[in-house]
Amino acid sequence: MALWGGRFSSGPDQAFKQFNDSLPFDYQLAEQDIVGSIAWANALTQVNVLTQDEFQQIQSALSELLDEVAVNPQAIVASGAEDIHSYVETALIEKVGDLGKKLHTGRSRNDQVATDFRLWSRDTAEQLLKAIASLKNAIVTLAEKEFGTVLPGYTHLQRAQPVLFSHWCMAYYEMLERDESRLQNALDRLNVCPLGSGALAGTAYAIDRQKLAESLGFASATKNSLDGVSDRDFVVELLSCASISMMHLSRMAEDMIFYNTGEAGFLELADSVTSGSSLMPQKKNPDALELIRGKTGRVFGAFSAMMMTLKALPLAYNKDMQEDKEGLFDAMPTWLASIHMAEACIKGVKVNSEATKSAAQGGHANATELADYLVAKGIPFREGHHIVGELVQVAIGEGKNLEDLSIAQFKAVCETIDDDVYPVLELQACLDARKALGGTSETQVKFAIKNARASQKVIVRDARLSDVESINDLIQYWAKVGENLPRAKSDMVHSINEFAVTEVNGKVTGCASLYIYDTGLAEIRSLGICEKVEAKGQGRALVEHLLAKAKKLALKRVIVLTRVPGFFAKLGFADSHKSELPEKVMKDCELCLRKDNCDEVAMDYLLNEKIDMVNQIPCKNVA
Repeated sequence: MALWGGRFSSGPDQAFKQFNDSLPFDYQLAEQDIVGSIAWANALTQVNVLTQDEFQQIQSALSELLDEVAVNPQAIVASGAEDIHSYVETALIEKVGDLGKKLHTGRSRNDQVATDFRLWSRDTAEQLLKAIASLKNAIVTLAEKEFGTVLPGYTHLQRAQPVLFSHWCMAYYEMLERDESRLQNALDRLNVCPLGSGALAGTAYAIDRQKLAESLGFASATKNSLDGVSDRDFVVELLSCASISMMHLSRMAEDMIFYNTGEAGFLELADSVTSGSSLMPQKKNPDALELIRGKTGRVFGAFSAMMMTLKALPLAYNKDMQEDKEGLFDAMPTWLASIHMAEACIKGVKVNSEATKSAAQGGHANATELADYLVAKGIPFREGHHIVGELVQVAIGEGKNLEDLSIAQFKAVCETIDDDVYPVLELQACLDARKALGGTSETQVKFAIKNARASQKVIVRDARLSDVESINDLIQYWAKVGENLPRAKSDMVHSINEFAVTEVNGKVTGCASLYIYDTGLAEIRSLGICEKVEAKGQGRALVEHLLAKAKKLALKRVIVLTRVPGFFAKLGFADSHKSELPEKVMKDCELCLRKDNCDEVAMDYLLNEKIDMVNQIPCKNVA
């Protein structure tokens, strides 16, 4: 069913329909379109366009449709609908009859698709942030593992100066840090809701657009209806982020491809990311890395195409903007897959430290140290540079390294050189000399790795069903050591809405729950953090998140029973007494093995008095 047929006396030409229809690719927005439609139906209910009963019928039917499309999203394409919006509306009408025709009241496909696309982009960007964090962690882990391994550094693909292999790792860590920052900034800017902007002039109904935006998880509503339906900056930004990051991944891939060659022999890739030759049985090809390098062009192309599509488009919506999706739908999964492949390559790599050290000692990589030695002897650098050049020629003629020349050979070129030159030319001395911030000395590289570990981002959020295994592992671990009461996994499934979790590098590393008793008293419990993760502030982040949740639920009092009262005191909890906690005593304490020798302290938090202390902004980097 087309959503616009009344104006036309005949249907579209079949060739035009095929050219015009977007369902073959925008079917990927099915979940977002349905979720947005439920939110819009609720907004219409608030302004009395729909009754509460009508809303319940629409919500139930759309939820049912959401389950159906999740099972087989490809089946949508076979429907022959013009786009995902007409598909969802037609399916809704089939379920609830003419009531479904009310849903589009006050809404246009222009603000609808802009909202759907932002929801999809937000979800995808969050997946990418987790993947980047995980790749960063893998790179730091490799840097720690290979700390002390020496690698020849290159300029112009010629051996230049020795560096630590860990220094090479941390160079790409820095690139990924910038990639992560750019994507986070883009995510912050795209997280506004255009729904309610209508076709271009806004909706005629008194919709609370800020409330509508918040119901969909957006930070705010767009401020201008023309811009709301016309803006595709977020697509350009995401493609720009993807292009820059893919360029970084491609450079890392090229380095590793070169290091993996038989000529270099610096590292070996795992079998899981390589393939063989159909003709030459000895081959082990770095296909994963080559594909990362090759797929970079696809992402660049999508970025360039989007810029050309938007160039000189007038306000407001134009059909040209239908071209925004296919490029992003291809580029973002390509970027995500490339990050995952890069991580697999990093995790499986074997470094040949003997080969890297031997190469670092060759090529006269200590020539700069010799020039610095002459400067320390009072010779101007430019003159010293010339002297070292002559000595390099001598070494080449002798087939030796600089450090292998005799003192007589040194003095034949420069009388100033003495026996004290040899310690300066040692490989370790070359590395140790680079001790300024950002250098390749062991001290500086160790400092960089330490800072990377310390700056691991802690993200706190409400738990999802997919987190149950991780939550179970944490709770059972702390139950075994006697810090928490054990809980059945089935209980965690049923009470998943009580839990919040922290993530570090995309992995769940902490959990806590907010249990509400029948009287309205609430307790923070099952608080546990993975001991193997060094990121600080996770416990604080979880408690503050749950206190903010308690405030939204209009709770008045939150309690804890704890062996670390100092921690909770810093967060605003005050000493209480177990006699004031009848629900807790009856429910858990009577079952506890330590009930006759309990060393836990009761504390409480009165939200109406202290809620200002709670940081309600989602925690991204907790100290």
